[in-house]
Amino acid sequence: MASSSTVLVPLVALLVATLTVASASNFYNDFDVTWGDGRAKILSNGELLTLNLDKASGSGFQSRKEYLFGKIDMQLKLVPGNSAGTVTAYYLSSKGSAWDEIDFEFLGNLSGDPYILHTNVFSQGKGNREQQFYLWFDPTADFHTYSILWNPQRIVFSVDGTPIREFKNLESMGVPFPKNQPMRIYSSLWNADDWATRGGLVKTDWALAPFTASYRNFNAEACVLSNGASSCGTTTSPPASTSNAWFSEELDSTRQERLKWVRENYMVYNYCKDVNRFPQGLPPECSMS
Repeated sequence: MASSSTVLVPLVALLVATLTVASASNFYNDFDVTWGDGRAKILSNGELLTLNLDKASGSGFQSRKEYLFGKIDMQLKLVPGNSAGTVTAYYLSSKGSAWDEIDFEFLGNLSGDPYILHTNVFSQGKGNREQQFYLWFDPTADFHTYSILWNPQRIVFSVDGTPIREFKNLESMGVPFPKNQPMRIYSSLWNADDWATRGGLVKTDWALAPFTASYRNFNAEACVLSNGASSCGTTTSPPASTSNAWFSEELDSTRQERLKWVRENYMVYNYCKDVNRFPQGLPPECSMS
């Protein structure tokens, strides 16, 4: 395997002697409720967080820490029943007009119809990299783990350990990649019935409110940024250990097969196939997918 120093971008040289592992998470310690006027609740001694949406307002929270590369896991149980018009967003984002962002968004639907899992990657304020999926289970019946792996080489979206999308660092092809801006974790439950379900044709049924999404078992193996300094030190690569494996993690053949299975059977939209949207030609990264 090639040395990590041959592939790391300049800022990564600021990293990584000892990686911060956030274990035994507690929502009181790790997150702040940011909006919703009491509609977001931390319960069970900090082990459970719920977001609620009614006709007056949704709700949301954000992480207290900022991360620059990491492996982030959260278990979610989505709004059950008729969730049409609602969106549950769970994402990493930086600030500013040229922000970076890594998105999971769960688009509600009528009872019996599947949720759509919407993913996107923004770098330097530019997104338009949407891919959407159905899930192979009912995401409202129980908690499931939604993960973001973000290292200098790739971003991988996973569901219960199964990869559904990989966005590689293709800066060599002129494709911007999130690598310089620390990001916080955000989540919100909000009304988006102008577009979320069947392009806005199906509206939110407020007689069913409040709508509730639940969160538990947050975990982050990550480099934490504080006052411009990384918790990961100043070396060019992390020390070799099991807990640091995420920093150079890639998809092995088994996970590549799982990724292929998801994309062949559950993908419902891929910007790289939408030639009408890009009349001047598909984005360059699409030639690699």
